[in-house]
Amino acid sequence: MLVIPAIDLRGGRCVRLVEGRPDKETVYSGDPVTVARRWEAAGAKMLHVVDLDGAFAGRPAHLPLIREIVAAVAIPVQVGGGIRDRAAVEAALACGVARVILGTAAVTDTSLLRELVRDFGARVLASVDCRDGVVAVRGWESLSGVEAAAFGRQLKECGVERVVFTDIARDGTLMGPNIAAVGDFARVTGLKVIASGGVSRVEDIRALRELEEAGVEAVIIGKALYDGRLSLAEAIAAAEGKEIVS
Repeated sequence: MLVIPAIDLRGGRCVRLVEGRPDKETVYSGDPVTVARRWEAAGAKMLHVVDLDGAFAGRPAHLPLIREIVAAVAIPVQVGGGIRDRAAVEAALACGVARVILGTAAVTDTSLLRELVRDFGARVLASVDCRDGVVAVRGWESLSGVEAAAFGRQLKECGVERVVFTDIARDGTLMGPNIAAVGDFARVTGLKVIASGGVSRVEDIRALRELEEAGVEAVIIGKALYDGRLSLAEAIAAAEGKEIVS
């Protein structure tokens, strides 16, 4: 299972929010490019970059910085946040990112989603951001009324192969991921799933690894890495099923 460090951008800085709330922000670095290089040097095979300002504004806000991050590392970068139309997808891809992640647009515009999947294939992912089993949109500020499993089946019909699944109530809380929800979603939809939200211990990663056969192929980790609760080396070892030597 792949471990993907998160780099969340707000105001040009590397931050983490709790449950996606802008009033619960912790700033970890004023230099996201250096952070990206640090995660690559520590063994990351991919980076997950979220344009938080873009998510709240509804359009990308950090494309120049994302371009710098991509240029600074040799590993692939996937990016989400404010990508809600074709122009935003093309602009992100022009920055050199390997994957783009649609959240709100995947819920509100299935015709656009089908078109993008047709044209860009597996480089287009969808984000399934849930609160109490219901998909949230517009920077997690409102609920769509769409149930997560039904949304996942719709994504599958649109040709989407892979999604980022986040339980918003766990994101940035270090409470542990919602293992049952992740597993149920993967089994019901047949999608490849990147789990996100709440990971704080190697045990969390091992529990997610047990869901590999169901389709859980990767985990995004943010706050636990930045706070030093987990080292990236420990996380990678757990994801690969190796013994962790302290």
